Amino acid sequence: MGTALGYALTDLTLSTSARALVAAIGETPLVPLPSPRHGVQILGKTEWLNPGGSVKDRAAWSIVRAGLWSGDLEGRALLDASSGNTAIAYAMLGAAIGFDVALCVPSNASPERLQTLRAYGARPILTDPLEGTDGAILEARRLAEEEPERYWYADQYGNPANWRAHYEGTALEVWRQTGGGVTHFVAGLGTTGTLVGVGRRLRELSSTVRIVGVEPAEALHGIEGLKNLDTALRPAIYDADVPDERLRVTTEEAQLWSRRLAREHGLFVGASSGAAYAVCRQVAERLEAGVVVTVLPDGGARYLSEKWCTR
Repeated sequence: MGTALGYALTDLTLSTSARALVAAIGETPLVPLPSPRHGVQILGKTEWLNPGGSVKDRAAWSIVRAGLWSGDLEGRALLDASSGNTAIAYAMLGAAIGFDVALCVPSNASPERLQTLRAYGARPILTDPLEGTDGAILEARRLAEEEPERYWYADQYGNPANWRAHYEGTALEVWRQTGGGVTHFVAGLGTTGTLVGVGRRLRELSSTVRIVGVEPAEALHGIEGLKNLDTALRPAIYDADVPDERLRVTTEEAQLWSRRLAREHGLFVGASSGAAYAVCRQVAERLEAGVVVTVLPDGGARYLSEKWCTR
């Protein structure tokens, strides 16, 4: 992660502890997941092992680094909208590096996430839960326009540093860890940075790899971090030419596979991971042979207060 966006970690003035923290982002293990078809492997990136507990550490650090490098973050608080994981990653980085963080978050974000933000010293700005992340985005834009001297709007949904974190990091990890054998890459659609970045890079490395997006089947759903792109604000960084297809998962199916991965395989993951795995199974069932890789965005500990997690 040290050379994204054309500059090196050594070009930034960071404390020794902050350097150690950001150096720990990425290079997560790739673990085998149960496959419904003999001859088809399903592999998952264990992104909860990042220091901030999710895949969003990658994009958040890439965005923060760009803001530090440009000077846009100097003397201002970082402001963004998030369903929770990017918010936590920003809060962690703000505490380590020394900048203020204000985050527009739907008020129905899990208590564990909100408490984590406060523990890092970040300021959550709670928005209408019925408006989801779209409402949080609109509020962040409003605040940034009203107080441009106070806030730097990081804009994870429109900042190219988001997808470049995955283009320059995650994709190369997947390629190396599979020995170039990946045939399908599956990723949830939220900010869309993971799918766009990994998808673009893998396409450069292989002309035959297929890229599959995962989105909720319903406009109103309970899969934290994912968007139904036909009914939500479409992220500016989304490139419709990257996915070969988009497959949908119900909230119930995502939650079911999250529980089953924990209880039957010892992988305690969130519902977005359950959704990604459900789609991996859909893809695998069509194949005679292949290597299907996905990102498991976060762990289940952030959802323990939700009934679906432990029922």
